[in-house]
Amino acid sequence: MDKALLSKTAAAMVAKGRGLLAADESSGTCEKRFKSVGVESTEENRRAYRGLLFATPGVEQYVSGVILFDETIRQKTSDGVAFPQFLAGKGIIPGIKVDKGAKELALCPGEKVTEGLDGLRERLAEYFKLGARFAKWRAVITIGDGIPSHACLYANAHALARYAALCQEASIVPIIEPEVLLDGDHTIERCEEVTEATLRATNAALAAHNVSFEHTILKASMVLSGKDCARQAGVDEVAERTVRVLKRTVPAAQPGVVFLSGGQSDLDATAHLNAMAAMKGLAWPLTFSYSRALQNPALKVWRGSLQNVAAAQRAFHHRAHMNGLASQGKWKHELESKAA
Repeated sequence: MDKALLSKTAAAMVAKGRGLLAADESSGTCEKRFKSVGVESTEENRRAYRGLLFATPGVEQYVSGVILFDETIRQKTSDGVAFPQFLAGKGIIPGIKVDKGAKELALCPGEKVTEGLDGLRERLAEYFKLGARFAKWRAVITIGDGIPSHACLYANAHALARYAALCQEASIVPIIEPEVLLDGDHTIERCEEVTEATLRATNAALAAHNVSFEHTILKASMVLSGKDCARQAGVDEVAERTVRVLKRTVPAAQPGVVFLSGGQSDLDATAHLNAMAAMKGLAWPLTFSYSRALQNPALKVWRGSLQNVAAAQRAFHHRAHMNGLASQGKWKHELESKAA
């Protein structure tokens, strides 16, 4: 465990005005997104699309790191440069998603646990050689009738802790992502309660497994009304409740917190981040680790066509810029229309 390297990586991931691009969609998720714009999800199309994002001129001003998928970390630019080396050359840290997806949790109907611990030590050693300096593991927590259960919170917290310990042993910074899903008609009050319980369970497990909080990044979900809830909380309420939960549960020793967009619209994800980052008395930098909320506009413009690459890169650059400002509490809605 190289503590100096871990400290350097973690600090760079949450550097001022910069955040993470999650480009670690599984082949299945990629297929769904590509289908929405009429593009076939072939390996070459996935490579071309991700290459377009990575090569966007000037995006390194706002993007500090990219979470890659196993396929992507092994791919190259059209000039034959391996993606991790290409990103590192731009001052962007390559990261890797290492979990094997959420599977049904035995004896817990409607709940899931993330798998992928078997052989993880060996995979991390290989990913480190390929250039990855941080990793990601996502757990999913569903809010429903009588759930999440204690068993679900415990099982996912335990898996996250074992993953994090293996990452730190390999000198790779672990991103801990316990996502409380937006699906359902639950109130924002219920989401706040579940998010707090999830983070408490997760941090207790991390401590029990000797994980160093100084070398860990939390990827948190925001406290939001369920997407089918009749009352949708406004931006300020979301910010207030989310930060309250973080202050109650996240050690001040953590280098930073990044947020997932989790099904929010592009603008909502930016507005919520901005409202939180503008709050006084935060113990850690808050920034983004978005997938759809950064990529959506670029994907819609690109549509698999070479002639749309420059326009797609402009769309991606704009969203990265807006979220870079939001991570400092400096975003304003007017900036969106100016760019349009």
